[in-house]
Amino acid sequence: MPIRRSKVLVKWIFENQHKFQTIRCCSSSLRYKVLEENTQAHQEHVAPLMSTPDEKPRPQLTPDISFKREDLQVRLAAPYQLIPKPETVELGFGKYFTDHMMKINYHKQLGGWQKPEITPFENLSIHPAAKALHYAIQLFEGLKAYRGVDDKIRLFRPELNMERMNLAAARSGLPTFDGNELIQCISRLIQIDQEWVPHSETSTLYIRPTLIASEATFGIMAPESALLFVIMSPVSAYYKAGGDGAVSIFADPAVVRAFPGGVGNRKVGSNYGPTIEATARAAKLGHQQVLWLFGPNHELTEVGAMNIFMVHINDQGDKQLSTPPLNGLILPGVTRRSIIELASQWEDLTVKEEVITMERVIELNKKGRLLEMFGAGTAVVISPISRVGFLDHDINIPTMKQSQPVFQRVKDTLLAIQYGHLEHPFAKVIS
Repeated sequence: MPIRRSKVLVKWIFENQHKFQTIRCCSSSLRYKVLEENTQAHQEHVAPLMSTPDEKPRPQLTPDISFKREDLQVRLAAPYQLIPKPETVELGFGKYFTDHMMKINYHKQLGGWQKPEITPFENLSIHPAAKALHYAIQLFEGLKAYRGVDDKIRLFRPELNMERMNLAAARSGLPTFDGNELIQCISRLIQIDQEWVPHSETSTLYIRPTLIASEATFGIMAPESALLFVIMSPVSAYYKAGGDGAVSIFADPAVVRAFPGGVGNRKVGSNYGPTIEATARAAKLGHQQVLWLFGPNHELTEVGAMNIFMVHINDQGDKQLSTPPLNGLILPGVTRRSIIELASQWEDLTVKEEVITMERVIELNKKGRLLEMFGAGTAVVISPISRVGFLDHDINIPTMKQSQPVFQRVKDTLLAIQYGHLEHPFAKVIS
């Protein structure tokens, strides 16, 4: 009988060994939480003897809703871990990375968001079954830090990036967070790596917050574990444009970037990977980017990863700046919104969000009423367009022939705000 019981016990242990493994892996984290809770309970017990009337209770360190800037932990890189800084002329876009990065884990079973931490730049360790690798449950943002003429470092409307990132997180089943807390954490990261912000008005520090599903299961459902990390890269020009700075784009009606009800209006990685092949085909035809069209009317949506704008003479004889509406097919760009808000204050220009079709572009161009086209985005700021290839048409856009082009006025205004030449509420100074 003892032998039989032993066999049953061995079988039970064999079948349930995964449970022991889970307990072993989580024990340190759970022990930390128990110690933390005991400490907090002790503090609450002695509070009447120590507290002052103005003292506020310390928030939970691992809240269900968001991480906190005040819990940020910093581990600085050792001298041997510091990365040689490249010359500004060598930068390109996204080739070099700063000395530090930020990581914030999310584990539903441990109460949600964990403490944010800044560490030396390093590779990530991720399980091969992580949902981000299999189902593209991941998203990212892009914003920049600018070194102004006064040597102060500025961010441009970062609250809009946080708002957009949370919308993408909600759409992807990923945890949301307090955007202001992340801005404060990013500001600290920039302060630590501040010498990576180029001393130049032609280069910036590009900031890439990314949120991925790290849970290691094959089930297609909302992940219970995630990782938010931020890396930074000093960058210069994104596109290699022509001699006059303008780009040529190819409008291919055979490919679609986004569709109604999809995620074209969210900054998720799955929007970008499938564009590579179409962009490569456009490059073989002598174009820098793809103009993404939609529907039987060939509506303009985006150009590359940029929002698109058109300047023309409208039916009333006024100069008008037009851009496609936010109908779910395009990304609500921070630069796009800023252009609309700034240009709407200019009395000599009508600003309108409206559907633009290729037929309309061709018609306006034939009548000499199409003046300019340009793309806009964080990476490129403003990119003038000089040519559009579409079916059997080769449409030359007179963008660079205008005596006082709108695109240049928009670009100069944005850069003046970003580099501190013009004091404006759009710019957030990092103290």
